[in-house]
Amino acid sequence: MTRLLLAWGEGDEAALGQLTPLVYDELRRLAKGYMGRERAGHTLQATALVNEAFVRLVDVRRVRWQNRAHFLAMSARLMRRILVDFARSRGYQKRGGAAQRVSFDEALVVSSDRDPDLVAVDDALEALARIDERKARIVEMRFFGGLSVEETAEALKVSPGTVMRDWKFAKAWLLHELSNRSES
Repeated sequence: MTRLLLAWGEGDEAALGQLTPLVYDELRRLAKGYMGRERAGHTLQATALVNEAFVRLVDVRRVRWQNRAHFLAMSARLMRRILVDFARSRGYQKRGGAAQRVSFDEALVVSSDRDPDLVAVDDALEALARIDERKARIVEMRFFGGLSVEETAEALKVSPGTVMRDWKFAKAWLLHELSNRSES
């Protein structure tokens, strides 16, 4: 996959043809992991998420793909944007009562009675990024992208231990931030 990503990034259109099934498989894996945590009956299906992400990835010609981990990190960010844009377009944040809830990954939820919605999570993640970009990227890759600790470490060029420390901090920080938002 890395070889094909590099070739495509250098303008080899034939590489895109070979890359497409591999990209779709990776995107399906990421979407399946994320959508598996969605509530039943969610109107955005995994296939639609994969298709939208693929179309946007193909349109990104300025990216100099480094490797598979870089691709996965970019895909995670893209899927996050798609899901948050979808939630915002449905008016979930401002209209309150009709908000559709999105379950947060069990690893991120300390208390079982918490069920923050996606837009609130995105807002909190943006606040975390202003404080520490790497911690926010780790949450994005692990939660939205379903990347493993090792894949995340490879994408960010840090050790798995650093990813775990940042992941633990970010989970605690986000839980605190989301708790404060729900109380206000």
